[in-house]
Amino acid sequence: MKTNTVAVILVLVTFFAISFITNIMGPIFPALVKDFDISLALAGFLPFSFFAAYGIMSIPAGLLVDKYSEKPVLVSAFVLSAIGSLLFALVPSFLMAMASLFCIGTGMAMLQVAINPLLRVSAGKENFAFYSVLAQLLFGAAATVSPLVYSGLVKGMSESNSTGVMALLSDIVPSNMTWLSMYWLFALVSVVMLVLIFLIKLPRVERNEAESVGALAVYLELFQNKTVILFFIGIAAYVGTEQGVANAISLFLERYHGLDPLTVGASTVSDFWLMLTLGCFLGLALLKVLDSRLVLKLFSAGAAISLTCALFGSANVALIAFPLVGFFLSIMWSVIFSLALNSLAEHHGSFAGILCTGIVGGGLASPLVGLLADFSGDLRVGMVVVYLTIAYIFAIGFWAKPLVNNKTINLFKKETKASASVANS
Repeated sequence: MKTNTVAVILVLVTFFAISFITNIMGPIFPALVKDFDISLALAGFLPFSFFAAYGIMSIPAGLLVDKYSEKPVLVSAFVLSAIGSLLFALVPSFLMAMASLFCIGTGMAMLQVAINPLLRVSAGKENFAFYSVLAQLLFGAAATVSPLVYSGLVKGMSESNSTGVMALLSDIVPSNMTWLSMYWLFALVSVVMLVLIFLIKLPRVERNEAESVGALAVYLELFQNKTVILFFIGIAAYVGTEQGVANAISLFLERYHGLDPLTVGASTVSDFWLMLTLGCFLGLALLKVLDSRLVLKLFSAGAAISLTCALFGSANVALIAFPLVGFFLSIMWSVIFSLALNSLAEHHGSFAGILCTGIVGGGLASPLVGLLADFSGDLRVGMVVVYLTIAYIFAIGFWAKPLVNNKTINLFKKETKASASVANS
């Protein structure tokens, strides 16, 4: 099948845009707490609003794609993202922030559901694995760049002699809420993506039975399956771990080490996402020689140890250990997702929709972390929630019983055969 290069580029750019918008919450978290004058528990409901949209919209988005095709869903998603971003930028109140983030999250959920099948068709089935990895690398690159852009925008606006875009932003953004400049940028990104989608002709996606979204009866059947429920919780635990750590980094460094959230905090969050991306390379290599369940256990243990060093070590240790947590989280999503799908013989399309609904876990972790931190007066106590989610992921490595194991290279077995051949000659 011939690759539709223009459509592939559009999908890859969409992956970048999704991550760029999604992963800004961590760097601006300290500013949200300060400017809205709210507790950590209440602040935790901001990422909850965003990720709750994933939980609510993942399955309906799949039904919309099946009925109307990808292009209308992509357009609707970026319209929602643009509206949500503008609402947040124009009316910066706590309640409006929750409504706006839910709107943006709905758009991002719709995009996630629509673009993976589109990538498979645009790239060709034989190239899908390669472009999927490339898409994840771009996703990680955007998450790495987003905090740095935020830091650069805010610092640029604070300069008295700012010109051009910086001067324009300074005129429309309240001086005490310079972080809102990112939501003006998100609105612009959404509009640019809308223009690109209108201009580009997208291929029609034909789904096979395994990929299609099932009827309500299929979902009811799956939700009665213990394996489905356990892996749903596994995805929720992973996203909760990822967001629980990412949203705490900048705030923790400011409160416990007095480090500037705009510079050091944003840079460390950027490093967290960078290491989460780079860790995929080691993970890919290890999955060629080790069972995925063992890799999951090793990386879970590494994440827990790194988090402990970050929370209880010196400032210099924390600056290294927080990004290391990202490194060890790198393979968890793909391993949990693959173990889940390989544990079920049918209804993979519907099961994938249920798993994506588990992304709501990313929103549940932050309010719980904040609630415990407010109650105890110690953010470290709040991070017990993250230790629990890591422990659950670690346990998956023991109880998962996939029907198909990941293919590994057994060097020792080959060596034994060669030795036996020499002995018999």
